[in-house]
Amino acid sequence: MSRRVVRQSKFRHVFGQAAKANQAYEDIRVSKVTWDSSFCAVNPKFVAIIVEAGGGGAFMVLPLSKTGRVDKNFPLVTGHTAPVLDIDWCPHNDNVIASASEDTTVMVWQIPDYVPMRNMTEPVVTLEGHSKRVGILTWHPTARNVLLSAGGDNLVILWNVGTGEMLLRLDEVHTDLIYNACWNRNGSLLVTTCKDKHVRVIDPRKQQVVAEKSKPHQGARPVRAIFMADGKIFTTGFSKMSERQLALWDLKSFEEPIALQEMDTSNGVLLPFYDPDSSIVYLCGKGDSSIRYFEITDEPPYVHYLSTYSSKEPQRGMGFMPKRGLDVSKCEIARFFKLHERKCEPIAMTVPRKSDLFQDDLYPDTPGPEPALEADEWLSGKDAEPILVSLRDGYVPVKNRELKVVRKNVLDNRPPLGPGRSQSSSDTNFSRLTLEELLEEIRVLRQAVQAQEKRISELEHKLGQFTNGTD
Repeated sequence: MSRRVVRQSKFRHVFGQAAKANQAYEDIRVSKVTWDSSFCAVNPKFVAIIVEAGGGGAFMVLPLSKTGRVDKNFPLVTGHTAPVLDIDWCPHNDNVIASASEDTTVMVWQIPDYVPMRNMTEPVVTLEGHSKRVGILTWHPTARNVLLSAGGDNLVILWNVGTGEMLLRLDEVHTDLIYNACWNRNGSLLVTTCKDKHVRVIDPRKQQVVAEKSKPHQGARPVRAIFMADGKIFTTGFSKMSERQLALWDLKSFEEPIALQEMDTSNGVLLPFYDPDSSIVYLCGKGDSSIRYFEITDEPPYVHYLSTYSSKEPQRGMGFMPKRGLDVSKCEIARFFKLHERKCEPIAMTVPRKSDLFQDDLYPDTPGPEPALEADEWLSGKDAEPILVSLRDGYVPVKNRELKVVRKNVLDNRPPLGPGRSQSSSDTNFSRLTLEELLEEIRVLRQAVQAQEKRISELEHKLGQFTNGTD
């Protein structure tokens, strides 16, 4: 009678491998701000890194192909007046990135496919609604232009970036500083962690807490929480003895975790990164020199340790590539961009297989760049799963799609004239005619300015090619 001792899993032998020295990004002054953010965001086109900057806040955006030593005069994104705390790429437009800062604002930027000649200082839209620093940003996974921000004022605000308007404001949910926020797979629910030691599952459209757990980890250090694909919640935190822990929770029985493991006694907050296609959670600690990965299953003990990637240098931040940006020909199932003090180093997580054929079991259809909903549809109560794409032939990033912000005309909502302010019909017609002429003139001027900006950008691009000797 045979007995199976080793658990069967196609991810049992996943190993991490750092990129060669000439494939890393060097001479980058990574931000020294003491905030538990990843400080890095990547997508199939760019890697963005929060950097040190005098007189304000800045981050750097590098094309993935621009490896090697980065010029000290490389153009930055420098619109904020205080340090940048978090950045996040839009999942539906690879050229759009949002940034949050200590200056209480959120800015959304359109990044060109070419490298500009000077610093970018003008965002597409500035979102103002927080009264204290903004440290958390995350885009909605399925609805176009919906962005979540959370700040030191204990507020969670949902924005429609396409109109520059505030959609929802959750101001009575959290009683203290918010540590992190994460959407579920279709964006119908949020999970947040807070300094008041509560994990909350929130329906943002109803502005209701649908599930809540006090002290998921007994320690005083920050807790992180993320949604799994099946609706469970994965958390990282600390025990009373300051040991780092991970736990898995089922919302149907939120009182006790279905799995709880202790890790080590390090001080760094564990940042969880989740791949729903493989059900693997990667844990990266601030100040650590390792990445641990665990497979989440439906069988006890539910959280299965796979392996650890170790390096010599401690990490100051971490970027996690979306699945569509991976190299499927090398059986790459995850790619990290690890920040050191002066360097950003890509690390590929690979499943060793000899066949060169496409591995269907490693690459199920994954969320693509097309949104499933418009912002208004989601706000009205509609939900939709992400629109999936196949990686069989590899993913080719789409060309630059411009983010257009259409602000509603505040004059359309002007109050009706009262009895004491009545006007003659001729005066009303005259004022409307004058107003329409002014608005038309403004529209024409705006188009002219945009055309000139586009022409200037194209000329800068050509000048850069001549300067680099490519023409």
